[in-house]
Amino acid sequence: MPVTGHGAPLTPGHLAVSDAVAVLRKAGSRHLSEEALRRDIAAGAPANPDGTVNLLHYAAWLALEAGRGD
Repeated sequence: MPVTGHGAPLTPGHLAVSDAVAVLRKAGSRHLSEEALRRDIAAGAPANPDGTVNLLHYAAWLALEAGRGD
């Protein structure tokens, strides 16, 4: 289970969607939202069985998707 909340440490391998969005926005993402991340998960982005996100796996998935082109 992810450790989230006020002042709680974040675990990059198990982030709630809202925490993943917050971390990625602080890292520079301008357009990511919870809705967008949930759409990515519905489109095949990896998620842990408990619904949390592994940032490394998500970043790898994004890189693969970017390489596919439109």
